[in-house]
Amino acid sequence: MTGGLARRAVVTGGAGFLGSHLCEALLARGYEVVCVDNLSTSDGTNVSHLLGDVGFSFVRADITEGLMIDGPVDAVAHLASPASPADYLRLPLQTLDVASRGSEACLRLAAEHGARYLLASTSEVYGDPLVHPQPETYWGNVNSIGPRSVYDESKRFAETLSMAWARERGIDVGIVRIFNTYGPRLREGDGRVVSNFIVQALTGRPLTVYGDGRQTRSLCYQSDLITGLVAMLDARGVTGPVNLGNTSELTVLELASLVLDATGSSSEVVHLEALKDDPTRRKPDITRAGELLGWAPAVSLADGLLSTISWFAERLGVRTLLK
Repeated sequence: MTGGLARRAVVTGGAGFLGSHLCEALLARGYEVVCVDNLSTSDGTNVSHLLGDVGFSFVRADITEGLMIDGPVDAVAHLASPASPADYLRLPLQTLDVASRGSEACLRLAAEHGARYLLASTSEVYGDPLVHPQPETYWGNVNSIGPRSVYDESKRFAETLSMAWARERGIDVGIVRIFNTYGPRLREGDGRVVSNFIVQALTGRPLTVYGDGRQTRSLCYQSDLITGLVAMLDARGVTGPVNLGNTSELTVLELASLVLDATGSSSEVVHLEALKDDPTRRKPDITRAGELLGWAPAVSLADGLLSTISWFAERLGVRTLLK
């Protein structure tokens, strides 16, 4: 550890896809980590291997009912929220609750301990963007009454709440806006495009493309994203918001082709009805991340996909020839 780093961190949503990777990264840097999760969208297996670590503790709790942590707290990383469309459409009220009451509980904990507070916001605050690529100065194009708004607007509110606490109560707030991220520990069938395509390809099912497939995404591998989160935690006094994502943009159809090629799958591609308010283009402007955090993604899409495919193949018990 270097001087000034937090010694004890609370990670809400710590049993989730990104939360579990963040817990691992912080433990590796010498932090004590308190992982808080209600297991509404995970089963705990992502952190089961950490339970024997003396620096790690798991608290099963719903942060919308408050967040009480005994002992010192130097950093609060708030990642708790349903994050995939399947989850937040299934849990609309819970998604709004965790961004409002849950965020307030996390901010209150940070205030009580004088801790650095990290809010994991999302590129969804930009909605279906009219500006491309999306800089942090763009206010977004969000349908506030559409089905996706339970996630989009909840994160926008969480940002607003965090800034209010920063201005009125002096909380050391840092906000990151996470763009599409993938890697090991994504859940099967969670509705995210990378996990959907990989699981479908490995099991011989058709790859389901919503709409014409010309909508674009910019995919960031989990280890790059986690490096950015840790950098933001370290950057005390940096409020942001800061975009974290990969600038390599591709269409959904191009992604499907890459997955089929990498897995050697003969699955066909089928088109389903387009999802309402699905963004047509998504690409981050990460200039601010470079300037404020010295951060940029390093893992290529080819390498990241092979790693993710290998993880899913082992999990599913599927044999595949990776290129």
